[in-house]
Amino acid sequence: MNVRIEEGWKQALSHEWESSYFAQLAQFVHAEYRAHRVFPPGRQIFAAFDATPFNEVKVVILGQDPYHGDGQANGLCFSVNDGVPFPPSLLNIFKEIHDDVGTPIPASGDLTRWARQGVLLLNATLTVVAHQPGSHQGHGWEQFTDAAIRALAEQREHLVFILWGSYAIRKGAFIDRQRHLVLTSPHPSPLSAHRGFFGNHHFSRANAYLAQHGISPINW
Repeated sequence: MNVRIEEGWKQALSHEWESSYFAQLAQFVHAEYRAHRVFPPGRQIFAAFDATPFNEVKVVILGQDPYHGDGQANGLCFSVNDGVPFPPSLLNIFKEIHDDVGTPIPASGDLTRWARQGVLLLNATLTVVAHQPGSHQGHGWEQFTDAAIRALAEQREHLVFILWGSYAIRKGAFIDRQRHLVLTSPHPSPLSAHRGFFGNHHFSRANAYLAQHGISPINW
């Protein structure tokens, strides 16, 4: 895989590019894009990193898989392209933001506006075969995204990590809670949102923590 990625991330993840697992992952991903319809489009695989440079990250929101429906995935977790109907989890996120900080539910589900403010919207797995959820899990992406989270946790201070659901919570288990704010709750999926996602106040709590440390808050 010819990795074109924001320079700060390129340096922070320099060990990964040279590793044997990443070479195998790159081979696998190339072959999958040749053989199948894979999302997101190839140029957007690393969109989360490009939209939110390493040294500008303030908040990390962790997802699992890209959306596998036509025209949905744009390389940012939970985000969809303009004009695409909101998936249920994204709609629940917007409802919680409205209840928490008063922001109206927007017309667009494209979360690039957050990414440009310092919100890293990172899926654990960066690619997926169309209509086959989980199809690219277990091939090395998880190791790569673990390395990205570890680089932030170890090299940066006073970040907010937002982990929704048991998968994300497990993935972020190693983050130093003395150095960063880690917010956890059930997932915004309709299956679990009423078990504690609604009312978690993660968006106001994230902004309060950032402000407390002299960091400009996010306009959710």
